[in-house]
Amino acid sequence: MKRLIAFTLAAASAFHAWAQAPQPPEIAARNYLLLDVTSNQVLAEREADQPQDPASLTKLMTAYIVFGALRDKKLTLDQQLSVSQRAWDERKGDPSLMFIDTTMRPKVDELLRGMIIQSGNDASVALAEGVAGTVEQFVAMMNRQAQAWGLKNTEFKNVTGMTEPGHKSSARDLSVIAGHLVRDFPQYYGYYSQREYTFNKIRQHNRNLLLGRDPSVDGMKTGYTDAAGYCLVTSAVREFPNGKRRLLSVVLGTASREARASESQKLLNWGYSAFDAVRLFDKGQAISTVPVWKGAAPDAKLGALDAVFVAVPRGEGSKLQSRIERTDPLVAPLTQGQRVGTLKVMTAAGTPVAEVPLVVQQEVPLAGILGRAWDAIRLWIK
Repeated sequence: MKRLIAFTLAAASAFHAWAQAPQPPEIAARNYLLLDVTSNQVLAEREADQPQDPASLTKLMTAYIVFGALRDKKLTLDQQLSVSQRAWDERKGDPSLMFIDTTMRPKVDELLRGMIIQSGNDASVALAEGVAGTVEQFVAMMNRQAQAWGLKNTEFKNVTGMTEPGHKSSARDLSVIAGHLVRDFPQYYGYYSQREYTFNKIRQHNRNLLLGRDPSVDGMKTGYTDAAGYCLVTSAVREFPNGKRRLLSVVLGTASREARASESQKLLNWGYSAFDAVRLFDKGQAISTVPVWKGAAPDAKLGALDAVFVAVPRGEGSKLQSRIERTDPLVAPLTQGQRVGTLKVMTAAGTPVAEVPLVVQQEVPLAGILGRAWDAIRLWIK
């Protein structure tokens, strides 16, 4: 059964009403979402689940699959890849290009820069074929990953983002993909902060205008088609007294390059100024110590896998409450990292703010025969 253990993070002010959530500024975009990556909370959104043409934001997932291949040693950054006729054919229609041709053997590192900084469709195709053999097989990998993350409004038909029937994603789904890039592949995230790249004596600038305007912005990706309008996923990290805080904005369907930049900047600035990031617990900190039955140790320390942050309207952090829901009785053996409960964080009025899995911090093996027998009797009496 579950046992509820309530405790207040700031008992003196626990009965104050929660302030009304801050209202976001007017954003001139068809769809948008602002995510606090540090606390994994959505701070603002509009029609974030509506499927849209994602344009070159598609390349966020293309990059994720390539990074996965690098992680799994299926590719190396220095590995040279051939350029197929299909990759060269991306020149038709004058889309975004890295300007590779079939006589070249660019390195994976060069192709990643061409895809991420220059938004090269030709680079995207070359990388897809290098990883999966064919574009179609690579697209299947993209869709399997989307399904694994539960992205219900995303389906990929190509690796570039060119408009195609059925090729779709949403602001929320794109924020999930971008968030995974930030968290899962920090070693490759630096590609997104580079403001220009020269390949084959052709110099191109990153189309993310905020990289040159806001020093806290360190990525991520632009997109444009006639159907999608001007789109931008932006990630920024700023330093605060209690640590670094990362926000990620998604704006879809703006009217111009300047609009996608200015509306993203507006969202980011509002998120940083309207909300505080409250550190509740540090990584490795015991949140609760609970009794264990039939164990070699009498109790177990429970904690979170990482530091616990929550985003709250500015000045409202002192009014939070928490409650632990956990399995009771807790019976050995328990393995380190085993989930046995949930930390629920709420406003003083009871509105949910966050739910954090609680895990066992140290292994608790079975007790000896006598210890197990004694606890069995105690449990039966209980």
